[in-house]
Amino acid sequence: MKMAWRDSRRNRSRLFLFISSIILGIAALVAIFSFGDNLKYDIDQQAKELIGADLVISSNRAVSPKIQPLLDSLGEEQAREQNFVSMVLFQKSQGTRLVQIRALEGDFPYYGKIETTPAAAGRTFKEGKQALVDKTLMLQFNARVGDSIKVGEVTFAIAGILEKAPGQTGISASVAPVVYIPLRYLEQTKLAKRGSRINYEFYYKYGPTTDMAKLFKQLEPRLEEEGLEVETIDTQREETGRSFEDLTDFLALVGFIALLLGSIGVASAIHVYIREKLSTIAVLRCLGVSSAQAFLIYVFQILGIGLLGSVIGAALGTLVQQTLPAVLQDFLPIDISVRISWLAIGQGVLLGLLISLLFALLPLVSVRNISPLNTLRLSYEETSLFKDPLKWAVYGLIMLFIFGFAYLQMNTLLETVYFTGGVLLAFLILTGMAWVLMWLVRRFFPSSWSYLWRQGLANLYRPNNQTLILIVSIGLGTAFICTLYFVQSILLNRITLSASENQPNMVLFDIQTNQREAVNQMARQHQLPLLQQVPIVTMRIEEINGQTAADVQKDSTLGISPRAFQRELRATFRDSLTSSEKLMLGAWKGTVAAANDSVFVSLEEGYAERIKVNVGDKMVFNVQGALIPAWVGSLRKVDWNRVQTNFRVVFPAGVLEAAPQFHVLMTRVPNNQASAMFQREVVQQFPNLSIIDLGLILSVMDELFDKIGFVIRFMGAFSIITGLVVLIASVLISKYQRMQESVLLRTLGASRKQILLITALEYFFLGALAAGTGVVLSLLGSWALAKFQFETVFTPPVLPILVIFGSISLLTVLIGLFNSKAVVSKPPLEVLRSDV
Repeated sequence: MKMAWRDSRRNRSRLFLFISSIILGIAALVAIFSFGDNLKYDIDQQAKELIGADLVISSNRAVSPKIQPLLDSLGEEQAREQNFVSMVLFQKSQGTRLVQIRALEGDFPYYGKIETTPAAAGRTFKEGKQALVDKTLMLQFNARVGDSIKVGEVTFAIAGILEKAPGQTGISASVAPVVYIPLRYLEQTKLAKRGSRINYEFYYKYGPTTDMAKLFKQLEPRLEEEGLEVETIDTQREETGRSFEDLTDFLALVGFIALLLGSIGVASAIHVYIREKLSTIAVLRCLGVSSAQAFLIYVFQILGIGLLGSVIGAALGTLVQQTLPAVLQDFLPIDISVRISWLAIGQGVLLGLLISLLFALLPLVSVRNISPLNTLRLSYEETSLFKDPLKWAVYGLIMLFIFGFAYLQMNTLLETVYFTGGVLLAFLILTGMAWVLMWLVRRFFPSSWSYLWRQGLANLYRPNNQTLILIVSIGLGTAFICTLYFVQSILLNRITLSASENQPNMVLFDIQTNQREAVNQMARQHQLPLLQQVPIVTMRIEEINGQTAADVQKDSTLGISPRAFQRELRATFRDSLTSSEKLMLGAWKGTVAAANDSVFVSLEEGYAERIKVNVGDKMVFNVQGALIPAWVGSLRKVDWNRVQTNFRVVFPAGVLEAAPQFHVLMTRVPNNQASAMFQREVVQQFPNLSIIDLGLILSVMDELFDKIGFVIRFMGAFSIITGLVVLIASVLISKYQRMQESVLLRTLGASRKQILLITALEYFFLGALAAGTGVVLSLLGSWALAKFQFETVFTPPVLPILVIFGSISLLTVLIGLFNSKAVVSKPPLEVLRSDV
């Protein structure tokens, strides 16, 4: 310990520089761990306000008369809500928008409040024909309190601006803005018709002495038989905690990648440090210090400076944590407090110590093999893996550490293996690329180039070069950010491509049979094509292979999913498949010629897998009271991302034509002005219709991706900055060697300008190779995602690629020149006289 302290006196600043690479990684992890601890605490404290009641019962269909008396008997106070999507019309601006209508009756929420401007509007809007309108809608249509909004066939006065409702987040408000109206006026709107998809919510408040857990156990089996879902404050707390635990685990993995990048910097820096300590270690061995003692001297130095770096990283992470609630506010349905988490700080410090030691061990194990003869023979050869099995053990410990950390975040073995394998593969690819590049430069060295260019290139493969460390660290960080950008572009382009050429870009649904011809005529008057008209029939599954929902509940060994019976289906009928469908199994039979012929339906393959049904199975469908037996004739793969109607169940023609149904019309509008005019006229004449506008989808998706992308870029910035810190540290670490080289070059007559140019060329090559490798990896990964996951075409955006490549290359050169300025400024005699 004393020797470690004495030996470090002249090198503490350099040792701290070595360990500075992991500070940002520790900061990211401590920030995420602190945020996760605070989130768990605040979810526990605010669970009541999040759900708004002690008990919530919900259903996607009207409850049966059999269960209604039970619902009426529950709770000391009751409230009801029916919610669905519909078009609304702002009378002043004549603007239309698809929104979520929430028709409310009672004093819900019992905990927390509906936050409005003015504040009293959240309570008083139920007293008359008044509505609360989400603030995003108010801004979009330049509406004010007192203006009118038309919902169906009823015009409501805007009583207040909806700021926040229980369970609402900024993201949900962007995707589905809410309009509250009193429930007693819902029937007058004439929006609750056959085929309308309405969700029914029942809110209950109980006294403080009620055992809600016991009540939940009593109610759940009976209500589930009727297809009703039950939530209490405890279940909401658990569900919300699980949801955001996934978010914090993901962000922790992103921060962990930054820490791994920094760890590579630690290993590289310690490698250079030990090379410079060769003579000192050899002298110590001559004085009787054993190889184990020499090894421990530098282990203690690394642990000491690692502890200091970890503490600084933990302190920085605590400060960064103050900003995370603001960064993630659009995703959070609760208010997050900012408290110091000593548990998170302890975890961060421990991680810093472990990772400093593990990655420093890679070069440190070679210290054991330095003999006293090295005082005479100043050469240092790092032991190979085959000669020193301890290195295998170190590599094994590092992989075990990565695997263990990932498993703690993911809690699933398969995903952990994928993550660990992915990290290992990325590092191996980048390392391989670095070695290949160094080999290519050496093998095809441009001997005919000028001396300055040749010297800059030679620095890429000379002893103690920085090519490997910079390509891995900067390359991985660049690949991470580029891939994020490319994936966001791919997702947006998929939606944009669906609007190209003659593809539909507007969908009208909930068209009743008696409205169909009038809507078609209106589209023709606006010179819009009728690209597709689809009938839709609502139904439920009554039996699968002779087994009912009750049978499946009693016997779980039947191999049928209970979910198959719980939800209402929207199916269609036609005689052929569409361009978005591909037959995967079985045969498609498009018509039923006679009433006594067998009916063969086609199921979407993912839906069939979820409900555990296969080709040849018999199903009985309840089509609004009429039981229709059918056999599964085929399974289809469906492209759900195209702007057109897609269905989980498709019947052949000749079966459902007489069933109660509504229709969907798909058309194409040439521009936003034509879209606004058509939507306004449709909503005025047919207020029950809902319209999906692709332009609106694009704007909402763009906003959504921007918010998600900002969060991930915020965390990904730790990886990029860590890479830059590794770059700066690597430059400073090689500073002393550069002094010696500078002396030799200047002694041979090189000018200061020439040395600076050699340095600039070297760092340009390093930056360009690192950025280029990262971009290439990102392009390959994005192409694979586009082809195999998203099944779309990937067109690389040239301008962003050039900007990223140029920025990183230029930044690398600037950092290299800045840190090398002092080296080339030293007079040769000053360097020769100093002990470097």
